[in-house]
Amino acid sequence: MATYTRNNAWSNGGTFDNPDLLWYAKGVGAMQARALNDTSSWWFFGAIHGEYVTPASTRNPRVFPWSAIPAPPAVPTSPLPAQSVINQYWDQCQHQSWYFPPWHRGYLIALEAQIRAIVIGLGGPSTWALPYWDYFGPGQEYSIPPAFTQPKLPDGSPNPLYVAARFGPDSDGKIYVPTPAGEQAHPNDRNFGAGTVTSDCMTNDLYTGSDSKTDPPGFGGPVTRFSHGGSTSGNLENNPHNMVHSYVGNQSRDGRIPGLMSDPGMAALDPIFYLHHANIDRMWAAWNANPANVNPTISKWLNGPTGHGDRAFVMPMPDGTAWTYTPQQMENLNTLNYVYSSLPNQAPPVNALAARLVQLGANAVVADRKSPVTADSNMELVGASQAPLQVKGSGARTTVKLDPDVRQKVSDSLTTAATTGAPDRVYLHLDGVRGNRDHYVLSVYINLPEGTKPGEHKELLAGSVGLFGLSGASWVDGEHGGAGLNFVLNITPIVDALHLQNALASNSIDVTISPQQAIRDDADISIDRVSIYRHAQ
Repeated sequence: MATYTRNNAWSNGGTFDNPDLLWYAKGVGAMQARALNDTSSWWFFGAIHGEYVTPASTRNPRVFPWSAIPAPPAVPTSPLPAQSVINQYWDQCQHQSWYFPPWHRGYLIALEAQIRAIVIGLGGPSTWALPYWDYFGPGQEYSIPPAFTQPKLPDGSPNPLYVAARFGPDSDGKIYVPTPAGEQAHPNDRNFGAGTVTSDCMTNDLYTGSDSKTDPPGFGGPVTRFSHGGSTSGNLENNPHNMVHSYVGNQSRDGRIPGLMSDPGMAALDPIFYLHHANIDRMWAAWNANPANVNPTISKWLNGPTGHGDRAFVMPMPDGTAWTYTPQQMENLNTLNYVYSSLPNQAPPVNALAARLVQLGANAVVADRKSPVTADSNMELVGASQAPLQVKGSGARTTVKLDPDVRQKVSDSLTTAATTGAPDRVYLHLDGVRGNRDHYVLSVYINLPEGTKPGEHKELLAGSVGLFGLSGASWVDGEHGGAGLNFVLNITPIVDALHLQNALASNSIDVTISPQQAIRDDADISIDRVSIYRHAQ
């Protein structure tokens, strides 16, 4: 039986009547009292995830330096650790990578150990564990627990969980996650695409790859080496992870200050970060609780990044030692000595292929099966935009020219569904997304009628993406040479509907990019190419 149980932060109303939150606040306060170069300090742990305080990181003109962050908290910028310590520990977070779930699990375990040691030293429970924020929970759990919104602790001292640069979806300091329940409680102007935060990724059945239940690049992410940001997010990372970061942090109403949570180089300075990631970790645990879902079994994932130039996953522990871990060691909660008080409910199995065939009017009903399709196999370009796209103000619109012969292949596969094989799946790619601000959420619509509000046409919504990590991925001197971020959206249901309406004969498709709020010109957001691919089955 596990020693530690991670409980819902909304227990006892999410206030300081919840002892898990009160002890967390005291632990965070003790870590914040330590120096930046102390491996057990709050600031050091923030820099493990990412930082904008070293000369190397602040060379990037796109980032918001720690020196400009408004208090609270009062973020120190010195003394820096020795360069060898920085090289060992800082700027480790794995994003746009199949290492995203296991790296963050180890990170939470290490932070939790630091807080627990403080709690025990203060006379608190030896079994204290990090709570989780289940923004998909009942009632008003889409809102941040109230303990994070109070400037003072019950004893009148400053509350270490309170953060000034945390602005919420509407930039008004009201922090909530736009889940379906959160959106209903906070209706916005539908002139912009809101971008709903969902747990749809939990229906995936492949960690890496794609099939009829799993969009590329898979639940856990694409195959990578050590990946401190850049490229394509896995489905768990894209939604809900990235979008929660963007919405909770956002920016100040005047646009001058980004929220801590909206940028990987500042996010872990906000105490709500770890409760968000505890929920993401909980979702991975729930996904693995389904016997049909398995993590990668090859050594490249099990052993972590071990190639030339890669770095090991390593965390400082309360006793001063360095703990090095691998993804394989992170797979099983039982061996890690903690559990969650509850796991998200699993959706009942659905024969996704059969349901699609019925909608397409096919007479035959075939069994759904797990048949992985990698990012490059059975994939053919249908069409692409002709020029880079600047996204400003209320968004942008472009036309994707389709190759008539390849488009006909898609039409033929839908017409002959279940007689010659499973029909094509169709995906829209946003390639080379670049910009200066990470907090925007972009919703993508197909053939949205001119002059209409995006919110009036949910049936044309291809999906939404959070730009968490955008500024770092856009830096030309950065790890990925400024290549930006890439996104993949499943437009198969929309293409199916066009087919059924006899409207797939056009040799072009209009694509509208709609942000959740007006995009400032200085955000400099652009998309190199909008492309559409068919995945033959």
